[in-house]
Order: sequence, then structure tokens, then C-alpha cells
Amino acid sequence: MASTDTPLLSSLRSPRVIAARKLARRAGRGKERRFLAEGPQAVREAVAYGAVVEVYVTLEAAERHAEIVGAARDAGLPVLTATDEVIADICDTVTPQGMVALCRFLDTPFEEVLRSRPKLVAVLANVRDPGNAGTVLRTADAAGADAVVLTDASVDLYNPKAVRASVGSLFHLPVAVGVPVEQVVARLKETGVRVLAADGAGERDLDQELDEGSLGAPTAWIFGNEAWGLPEQTRALADEVVRVPIHGHAESLNLATAAAVCLYASARAQRSPAGCRESATER
Repeated sequence: MASTDTPLLSSLRSPRVIAARKLARRAGRGKERRFLAEGPQAVREAVAYGAVVEVYVTLEAAERHAEIVGAARDAGLPVLTATDEVIADICDTVTPQGMVALCRFLDTPFEEVLRSRPKLVAVLANVRDPGNAGTVLRTADAAGADAVVLTDASVDLYNPKAVRASVGSLFHLPVAVGVPVEQVVARLKETGVRVLAADGAGERDLDQELDEGSLGAPTAWIFGNEAWGLPEQTRALADEVVRVPIHGHAESLNLATAAAVCLYASARAQRSPAGCRESATER
């Protein structure tokens, strides 16, 4: 059986439980600069990143995921056993997986992102759905992006649904938050990053960008709101407005799918021998 700290956390009126429950609200998260990461995958990545304050786990989950409990204890973190009722009270999901980590905020200042000379960036402008935000973050991580930026009009990065949808990717790459889109675009351009707005009404399409070799340069993609896309003033900020070509009869692509197509197109171009990243033959 995995070793955990004692005593068993069983009261819903415990100060720890009450404090954790407050993190379900954005105001509570902002005040404490803390958030909850639910499930073994998220807890594993949070522990590895070093963002965890303490871990809550049921006895059953502690046995099932002994390696995560061990890693947390090796890092000197409190691991508190809790009843199923307590875990359910803390978690946002209907069927919790028995493990949740209390974590520190980990967003990166935008200027620090720029100092790293990013080659591929995903910018979420006015994206309101937390599931979509988390999914795009996960996609950006998978595509090898250097950073994600959530503008000031976008959803809270630490919304429980966004954290879950990122499936641990929140802990893998820098994420800047709360920056006006005008400032994001201006500063990216100043650092030599080409800014593309992804929009179904774009004059150029992704195939043209690929055929002309334009995507090999450092690039930031702006993705807009799920329902109405990017407003004209945001599209006007970009170097180009690019659409994903629709070869079949679908009216459009959803935000997460369009982001995956665009980010992977850039990743492929940047990793080709003619691109700006080191190719496999050069390593």
C-alpha cells in the first residue's frame, strides 16, 4: 500500500476542504493564486513540473497510483488521504478519479516568452470555452509549439475544464495570460515573428502557405472565438489572414480542429531541411 500522510481528511468542514472548494471560482483562484489539477495524469505532470503545494488522494487511488504518491513524497510534498466524499466535494468532475493536486499559478510573463525567441506560438483571442482552450493548449504542446498566449478577453487558464482538457500539457510549455491582442501582435512582430490570423474568410489558404514555403519562418497563429471567429480589427493586425481549405462539403472546422491543422502545418514546415528548425539529419 502507498504511504500517505495522516490523519484521514473526512470532514467537509475542514479548513483545507473549504479553502480548496473556493478554488472552483475564478475569484477564489485569483485571490490565492492557486488552482486544482484533477486526475492522476494531471497530478503526475504537476508534481514533475514542481507546481504542487499538496496532494489529496483516496486510499484506493493511492494504491492504484503508488508511483505518483511516491514521486510527490520524494519531492517533499504533503500527501493527504481523503474520503471519496471529500474528493467529490473538491473536484469539478461528476466522477472524480480519486486524486487532486493543489497547485500554484504557473503562467509565464509575456515578455519572458518573447525573450526565449519563440518559433511557433498559439494565440487565443477571445476564446471563451474552457474545453477548447485546454484542447488547443494540448494540441500546441503536441505540435512542439514554444508558447501559448491567452489574451485578456479569453477564458481563465485555470478553469477546471481548461486544466482537464489540457491533459497535463498546461505543465509542459509556457503560457502567458491577460495580454491585449494588440500588444501581443505588436511585440511578436518586433521580435521577428510572422503573425497569421486563422479565419475561414481568409484570402490565402493553408495550402498556399505550405506550397510557397512561408511557414518555415517563426510564426504565431491567432485563433478566435468559437462562435464568431476573429473580428475585423484583429484580422487587420495580422500579416496574413489564412483559411484552412475545405475540400469536402463541411461548412467549417471547429476551433480545436482548425488549430491542430494550422499548428501541425507550421511544425512540419519548420522541421523540414529548409525550415528554421534543426532537421533530423542535422542533429
